[in-house]
Amino acid sequence: MNKSADQQAEVFLLKAKDAEAMGTPVEDGFLVHKGGLARKEIAPSARDSVSPVRRRLISEGVLKDEGAQLRFTRDYPFGSPSGAAAAVLGRSANGWTEWKLADGRTLSEAKRVARGQGEPMLSEAKRQQIVEMSQELISKGQLYSDAQLRKYYDRFRERFGPDALQALDGESLLTLMHDHSNRDSLVYWLEYKNDEEFDTRSFGGIAGGSALNFGVFRRAETGTWAAPGKGHRPKDISVEEAVELARAHRDQLLKGIQILESLPDDASDEDYAQLQDQMDELAPDVSKRAWGHKYFSLLYPGKLDDFHNPGLQRFHIMKLLQIPPSGDGRYICTARFTAAAKEVGLPMSQLTGVLNAVHGKWHRYWRIGTRSATSGTSYWPMMRDHGCVAAGWADLGDLSWVQANKASREKLKKLFHEKHPSSASAEGRAAREYLNFAATISEGDIVWAADGARVLGIGRITGEYHFDPAVDFAHRRPVEWLSLDECKMPVTEGLQSTVRELGKHNENIVETERRIQEGAGLETAGRVSTLKKPVRLDGIPGRIQAVLDRKSQVILYGPPGTGKTFWAERAANDLAAIAAFGRQFEELDDAAKRTVTGDGTTSGLVRLCCFHPAYGYEDFIEGYRPAAVDGQLTFELRPGLFKKLCRDAEAAPDRKFYLVVDEINRGDIPRIFGELLTTLEKDKRGKRIILPVSQEAFTIPRNVLVIGTMNTADRSISLLDAALRRRFGFIEMMPNGSVLRDSQVNGIPLRAWLDALNQRIREHVGRDARNLQIGHSYLMQGGSPIKEIAVLKRAIRDDIIPLLEEYCYEDYGTLTRILGEGLVDPEAQLVRHDLFDEGQEQELVDVLLSPFSDITQSNEALSAEESAIGDEGDEDDGVDEE
Repeated sequence: MNKSADQQAEVFLLKAKDAEAMGTPVEDGFLVHKGGLARKEIAPSARDSVSPVRRRLISEGVLKDEGAQLRFTRDYPFGSPSGAAAAVLGRSANGWTEWKLADGRTLSEAKRVARGQGEPMLSEAKRQQIVEMSQELISKGQLYSDAQLRKYYDRFRERFGPDALQALDGESLLTLMHDHSNRDSLVYWLEYKNDEEFDTRSFGGIAGGSALNFGVFRRAETGTWAAPGKGHRPKDISVEEAVELARAHRDQLLKGIQILESLPDDASDEDYAQLQDQMDELAPDVSKRAWGHKYFSLLYPGKLDDFHNPGLQRFHIMKLLQIPPSGDGRYICTARFTAAAKEVGLPMSQLTGVLNAVHGKWHRYWRIGTRSATSGTSYWPMMRDHGCVAAGWADLGDLSWVQANKASREKLKKLFHEKHPSSASAEGRAAREYLNFAATISEGDIVWAADGARVLGIGRITGEYHFDPAVDFAHRRPVEWLSLDECKMPVTEGLQSTVRELGKHNENIVETERRIQEGAGLETAGRVSTLKKPVRLDGIPGRIQAVLDRKSQVILYGPPGTGKTFWAERAANDLAAIAAFGRQFEELDDAAKRTVTGDGTTSGLVRLCCFHPAYGYEDFIEGYRPAAVDGQLTFELRPGLFKKLCRDAEAAPDRKFYLVVDEINRGDIPRIFGELLTTLEKDKRGKRIILPVSQEAFTIPRNVLVIGTMNTADRSISLLDAALRRRFGFIEMMPNGSVLRDSQVNGIPLRAWLDALNQRIREHVGRDARNLQIGHSYLMQGGSPIKEIAVLKRAIRDDIIPLLEEYCYEDYGTLTRILGEGLVDPEAQLVRHDLFDEGQEQELVDVLLSPFSDITQSNEALSAEESAIGDEGDEDDGVDEE
C-alpha cells in the first residue's frame, strides 16, 4: 500500500499494558507497522468481534505468537483506526483517541475530527441567520412541526423497523426490502413515497442514478432480479441469490441499529468517528450507501443528519465556515450537525431544511487562471471589467458542442493534438480542463480568478459557456464578482492549471466562503471599484433572463390573464436597461428610460409588435409597399420592423436590443420569419444570408433577443411549427393565486375564489381545460389586487363570464356547473346580468360564493379575514381627540 510523504511523517503510537504498536493513516483505513505487539488476551466483551479477526491474521501469518503477546510480521492495513486499535488491544477501542502522535495529540486532534474544547459550531451571525430562516419557513408552512415529524418517524419504524425486518424471510423479505414496483417496499418509501402517509422528500433525497445503488433490484422489463456485476454492470441472479443479498442487507441493518442504540445521545466528535469505523466494518454493504444512511437516519433522527451524500455534508459544514473532519464516510461529520441543532434548538430535519434554504443548492469551487501561458499577458483587467472568466486558444473554435462525457473528452484530445500538439498526458490534461470550463462548471459555481497563488477576484458563475471569436481569450463564462480584494491562497493548489476544481484543501473553500459571507466587498487597494456589478433578475424576469442567456429567444405561454405581456415587457425593459446602464429600468432617469422604450419618434432598445393572421414577411423583414412619386403610384422596397431592429443592433454592438412579439402564435410564423428562422438559433447568429427580395447580405446580430407571448386558449404549444419550438425556450405562465395575497372584497376571498373557479373549469370544460383557466390578472388593477366591489363586478361581467361562455360553446349546462345556478339560468340559456346592477352587491356576493361554499373555511379565506379584522382593529384602537 502506497504511503504519501505526509502520511509517512505522521506516525502514531498506541501503548498499553502488553501492547505497543505504531501505525499510519492511509487513504482507505489505517496501516499497523511491522514489529508491533498486540495483547494476546481478548476481553470477554470483544470476543465476537475481535476473535475472528485475530484468527484470520494468525492463519495468514500476519500475527506471530510470542508468548504473552502477538507480533506483527509485516505492515498490515485495517479498514479503520478503531479496527486497528481493537486488534492490537484485544478489546473494543476508539482508534481516534487511542492512537497518538509523539507530542501527545490524538489521531482525532491531528485529523481535526474533534473541534476545540467548548468551541461553538455556529458563529452568532450564523445562529441568528438560521433562527430567522426557520421562523420564516415555519410561518410559510414549509417545515413540518415536531408532532408531524414524529408521526412520520413512528410510521416508518412501524413498517420497516427492526421488528418488521426480523419477522420476515425469503421472498417476502426480498419484496419488502428491494422491489421498487411494490409501493409498500422499503426502497420505494426511501426514494419515491410522497403522500399524506409519508413525505420522503422532507428527509433528504437519494433519488438519481440506477437501481444498482441498492445492491439488488428487480428489472422493470422482465421482472428478474439483478445485482452489480463486473464493471458495476447489472447481472441477472436467481431468486435464491437475491434472497441471500436481502438477508445480508437485513442483518447489516440490524447490526447498524445495535451500534446506534449504544451511541450516547450526547455523542462527541470522537464517538461519531468510532461510529463510522464500526459501520464500515460491521455493516459496510448498507452503511456506505445513501439508502442505508437514510434508513438509519429515519430510525434515529436525533443522532443522524439527513444529508445522505458525504459531499453534501461537507458542503454545508464549510458553508458554516468550519473545516470538516478528515476521512470519508457518511457518519464522521454528524457531530457537527447535532451540535448545530442543539445550538439553535431545532430538530435535525428542520435544521437541514433551513440549511438547504440558507445555503442554496450544492455547487463546486474552481480556480481559473488569468494569465496567458504563451504570451504571459494578464487578462484579469478584461475579466474584471466585463464580468467573466475566460480561457485562451481561440483556434479551438466554439466549444458549445462539448458535453461532460467521455466522447467529448476524446474529441477534445484530438482537437488539441491537431491544434497544439504535445505529450499525450499534456493533451489529455488540457482536454479535461476545457471540458470542465465548457460543460462541467455550472451556474451558481464559485470561481477564483487567480494569477499563480494570488486570488485576484472571487465570483459566481451566472450563465452558460459562450464563444467570442473577436477576442483573444474567446472561451467565456459570465460571472458576478463577489469580492475583488486580492488575497493569497491559504494552501496552494492547481497553480499549473488553467481550470482546476478546488477541494483538495478545505481551508481554501472555507476562506472563500468567509470572504463572501463577511462581505469582503468589491474593493481593491483601499478604494471602491467602479466596476458595474452584473445584475441578475429574480422571479419570472430572472427565468426569462436565464432562457435568453441560453437560447436568445423565449416564449411565455399560458391561459389568458396570467401576465404574459406584462412580464415580457418588464423583463425586456429591465434587461435592456441593465445592458446599457447597469441598472434596472425603474432606477433610470427619464432620458435613459426614453433610450430604452423610445420617445414616439425614435425607436428604443425595446420594440413591440403583435402578430395576427394578416401579418407577413413584408411587415417583419422587407417587402414592396405602394408609394406616390410625382403623383404616380409606384412600389418601393421598405425594411420591416425586424430588419430595422437588426440594423440598429449592428450599429450599437455594446447594447442589447429586444423585440417583444405579442400573440406570436396568431401569425403564420414560417411565412413571417421566412429564411431567417434558421439564423435565429444562438449558435448561428452572425451567419450571413442573402435576402431573396433585396438580394442584400443580412445577419441577425448576437445582441438581438426576442420575447414572444402565446395565449394557449387560442392554440396549444404542441401545434406550433416544430422548427420554431426548437429555436425558442418556453416558460409556462399559469394562474397564480398567491399574488392576490389575503385580499378580500365584500367577503369574497379573491385567491380562494379564483382557485375554486379554476378547479371547476378543469373538472368540467374538457380535455384542454388546463389551458383555459382564468388568470389572476383579471382580479388585479394597477399591479395590485382589486379592492372595490364595483371593479370586481366589471371584471367578472365584462371579462371572465364572456371567456367562460366562449369556452363552453353555448353549453349552458357546463357553464352552470362552473358558475352555479344562481348566476346562470340553464333553461333560459342566459347569464343573470341583472345581479351586476347597482344595489345588487350583496346578492351577487352570495351567488358568487354559493357554488364554492367550502372556500370560506380555506386557509386563504381565514387568512384574508384575519387580515381584514386586523385592519378594522387598528381603526378602533385610536384615542378620541378632544
